[in-house]
Amino acid sequence: MTSQLESTSPPRSTGVATPSTALSLSFNIAENRPTSRSSISSSSSSQDSMASESSRTTSSSYQVEDAYFSSNPPPKTLPQHVAAAEEFISQHAATNRRVVLVTSGGTTVPLEKNTVRFIDNFSAGTRGATSAEYFLESGYAVIFLHRQFSLLPYSRHYSHSTDCFLDFLHEAEDGSVEANPAHQQKMLRVLRKYNAAKRQNLLLMLPFVTITDYLHELRAVAQLMRPLGPNGLLYLAAAVSDFFVPPERMSEHKIQSTNATDKLGSKKQQQGPTTITTEKREPQKENEEDEAFDNFDSSPAVPRSKRLIVDLDPVPKFLKNLVDGWAPEGMIVSFKLETDPALLVHKAKYSLDRYLHHLVIGNLLTTRKWEVVFVSPGRQDQWIRVPISRRKKTLSGSGVEDLIGVAEREGSGKASEVNIGNEPMDPASLPEGEPEMEIESLIIPAVHLLHDKHVEAVRVKNLASGK
Repeated sequence: MTSQLESTSPPRSTGVATPSTALSLSFNIAENRPTSRSSISSSSSSQDSMASESSRTTSSSYQVEDAYFSSNPPPKTLPQHVAAAEEFISQHAATNRRVVLVTSGGTTVPLEKNTVRFIDNFSAGTRGATSAEYFLESGYAVIFLHRQFSLLPYSRHYSHSTDCFLDFLHEAEDGSVEANPAHQQKMLRVLRKYNAAKRQNLLLMLPFVTITDYLHELRAVAQLMRPLGPNGLLYLAAAVSDFFVPPERMSEHKIQSTNATDKLGSKKQQQGPTTITTEKREPQKENEEDEAFDNFDSSPAVPRSKRLIVDLDPVPKFLKNLVDGWAPEGMIVSFKLETDPALLVHKAKYSLDRYLHHLVIGNLLTTRKWEVVFVSPGRQDQWIRVPISRRKKTLSGSGVEDLIGVAEREGSGKASEVNIGNEPMDPASLPEGEPEMEIESLIIPAVHLLHDKHVEAVRVKNLASGK
């Protein structure tokens, strides 16, 4: 199935597909944008105007928040997750340990309430799962809010390996199962780190599936982190959907793709505005057969003029709510993924200006495992790259578990190679395969350093204000 993405502004697009497409997605995109830092005037009258505008924007954002969460029901597991997160946070707050919320993996967009079909993205959760391990090595307690069945810390080294997991096992002479001798040392290193995290209760894993699940979970956990103050860190690495189908426009049951149920009449369930529809087509030319899909349960065959029209609304942007209300003293890190190098830094700075948080980590689809750029207020853009000496092709048969603890073993001796140049790398200059070290082993220490500065800045601010 191919798709055509049509970006439209109000009024709502009719979503009519062209004859050459099988799926048309129409987006109802709002034009209003909150004011950025750069638009603030130095005059007192302008400042008053901006303060008034900011107040209106904040009020509007909370109205949007209330509307979204009241009309999109929470996941059934939310109460259990909230109870587990509250206990986890309280335990580590009592010992003054820093807590990071790592979000990871993609969010689905259901097309039906009894979901058979949904829109998804390519994210497997690699960035989030890998980052969680390095946060644990840095002394953080980690709440890992992840897409169900995506990569998890530690088990990621085997669950999504190119080798079958059974290849890591070996049958001993007595018939027992043990680790393959070729992999024992590597597996033991991973196992010890995992068991240490479990033993100290440093890792709490909470799953989600849909975009609505994710937003409910994010808001609930972020609000629980408020008592942590600046010791709380929110590292938003999940690939969050930008568009969704509101529940009032969602089909109750599976969307029918054929005419097999047309004769049921009143017994047929209403499918709602997200539906199968037939569009008008140009008159068929003489002796021209109507191209048809081969649907086994449809008689006659379904003509290509029968289209699935999916009308998507933009998901409200709650990052400003997160900054202002959900976790106002916590450090907030977001990610920006682009495919066009010319847009990367610009979009990262736009996000920073729009939401007024602390750090945007920009990365390109083709080089995301080799380099990222840190964009933060009041600082020069910082490119973090896998050192040249570690850009060799991964040897065939070497597992990613080799990379565990590589930053610890190598220390900071390669730091001088990390920041070279201020432009994105040329993907053609990179070797095939994976880099020989995980870039997260460089990202997390850099984030940790910025978090240190954030904690100190909040402490000084609170002292000055008498808190």
